[in-house]
Amino acid sequence: MTLWVDGRLVDPGQPVLRADDHGVTVGDGVFETMKVIDGRPFALTRHLDRLVASASGLGLSIDLDAIRAGVESVLAADASPRARLRVTVTGGPAPFGSDRGDAEATVIIATAPLSDWPPSADVVVVPWTRNERAATAGLKTTSYADNVVALQYAHEHGAAEAIFANTRGELCEGTGSNVFVGIGGELVTPPLDSGCLSGITRDLIIEWLGDVSERALPISALADADEAFLASTTRDVQPIRTVDGKELPTAPGPLTKRAADMFAQRCAEVDP
Repeated sequence: MTLWVDGRLVDPGQPVLRADDHGVTVGDGVFETMKVIDGRPFALTRHLDRLVASASGLGLSIDLDAIRAGVESVLAADASPRARLRVTVTGGPAPFGSDRGDAEATVIIATAPLSDWPPSADVVVVPWTRNERAATAGLKTTSYADNVVALQYAHEHGAAEAIFANTRGELCEGTGSNVFVGIGGELVTPPLDSGCLSGITRDLIIEWLGDVSERALPISALADADEAFLASTTRDVQPIRTVDGKELPTAPGPLTKRAADMFAQRCAEVDP
């Protein structure tokens, strides 16, 4: 691990957060994660644009130039051919409670090993929902307790990813992924007003394929699909093999293969 905090590289074993940091006490923060291949972070500009948008949604200010400088410092110090890069911004030191203090934000940039994903994934639908009308809907915040609980539930049920419906009973997203389903030869993904995150990989797939339908689907559509896949920055396109133990007809299916091939061919075009 290589670690940069508030303007300097630090020993990964060194304490770097105060006990009253709002990111620790109430989860007041935003973050981005991206893969790094041979020193090149994937879609860095898109990720940082989303970081700014998420921070704005929370009312946090971000010094984007400082963050870019931090990313450069971390990548220069980490020679790993494959790594996971995480940028985190919190509300900084603040009074205990929900009110934010007047201190500057805390900025943490770190690398860690990038693991390989298996060729397909088993998923389960969890009994909890995403609130598409929440103040943080569509923001990538550090308040990930719901995801932690849901992913543990998935593991306990023999699956690798947990899938949420929203409060309307519609297919929404995974804990760290967007979901695409193939129905009758059509590729469909939940719209952003479902409450799902506007994933970088999701958006690129929609942009590059050009014929993806963004529309609401009942949560039952996932298990009834002809094929389906997960999309995220570190997994790219990963076919779904089973939903709640039910095998989908194909994994990967033709729509999934097309998306995976297109993404593999064009991801190098994305500006850093």
